[in-house]
Amino acid sequence: MAKKHWLLVPLTNFTDMMLIISPAKKLDFKPCKIEEATSIRFKEEAAHLAKVMKKKTSQDLMALMDISKALADLNVSRYQAFDPVMPIAKCKQSLFAFNGDVYAGLKAADFSPADVKFAQNHLRILSGLYGLLRPLDLIQEYRLEMGCGLKVGKNKNLYQYWDSKITDLIVNDMVASKDKVLVNLASEEYFASVKIEKLKCKLIQVRFEENRANGYQVISFSAKKARGFMARYIIQNKLSKPDDLKSFDVDRYSFNAERSTNDLFTFVR
Repeated sequence: MAKKHWLLVPLTNFTDMMLIISPAKKLDFKPCKIEEATSIRFKEEAAHLAKVMKKKTSQDLMALMDISKALADLNVSRYQAFDPVMPIAKCKQSLFAFNGDVYAGLKAADFSPADVKFAQNHLRILSGLYGLLRPLDLIQEYRLEMGCGLKVGKNKNLYQYWDSKITDLIVNDMVASKDKVLVNLASEEYFASVKIEKLKCKLIQVRFEENRANGYQVISFSAKKARGFMARYIIQNKLSKPDDLKSFDVDRYSFNAERSTNDLFTFVR
């Protein structure tokens, strides 16, 4: 099947919102049908982190990220093979490379050209290794959780390492896309890398709950997939205003006004 060739045209005056999501531990690096790609913005920072990780043993990674020896061995191999030049043969666009629960809900593989263009302009992915990714940014296979406690030089963890760089880039991207609202669909672990006080926009937090016999609860697996559903809903419907989010009704979720505020939108099923 021939690869799709899409011209990425900046979308202006089309939306007022940018969404932010977490990466995934699971990856899918099978060849992508889309040739269009962009380069990561934090090249030096990512290369430095990869160099730090290249010195880690399997035992180090087992302790650092609480993973099995098999996963540790796999990631030792990944970092040994990491190429700071970012050769295309080793890379895949981030939107299609991540393959966890959020991305199961997002289902980006069947996005239309217009959906991908919209996502490229209005969706950002937080990353322990790469900082902040656009959907078409090329990445290599890796695992580095933002909250893992990796020491980098004088920095006690990745939050200190990234400092305000991720936030500053979000602000710059929102200025470029003319977005005035940031919709947080990321996990607490990853969103903690964003310095809220430095954001120059309105922030909308989104929560997904289950109405159980013993009260309302956030069920991790369901919430992750729901974040993907919400991102897909925004992208495919090209939503432009925060109030548009309240119409979200995928997978039996519905907006609950009583459990929401102006800055926290709660959806219950």
